[in-house]
Amino acid sequence: MSGIFRALSAVRSAPVVRSVTMSQRANLANRAAKDPLGPAETAIGLTMFSLAILGPAGWILANLDSYKKKDD
Repeated sequence: MSGIFRALSAVRSAPVVRSVTMSQRANLANRAAKDPLGPAETAIGLTMFSLAILGPAGWILANLDSYKKKDD
């Protein structure tokens, strides 16, 4: 009986194993961008990333005293 289950599991897992071996190709560009970014767009992008990363940490540090209080 266990031989039947092993055979069924081998048949079912075979397509899965074969599909994993397929290679995926990345879409890489070998030319420069059509519209290069200017200094203003670069500054805005860096500012937004900085705010997205440092903003929550700054909020927590600015309100640290209210987080320390225990209101039971």
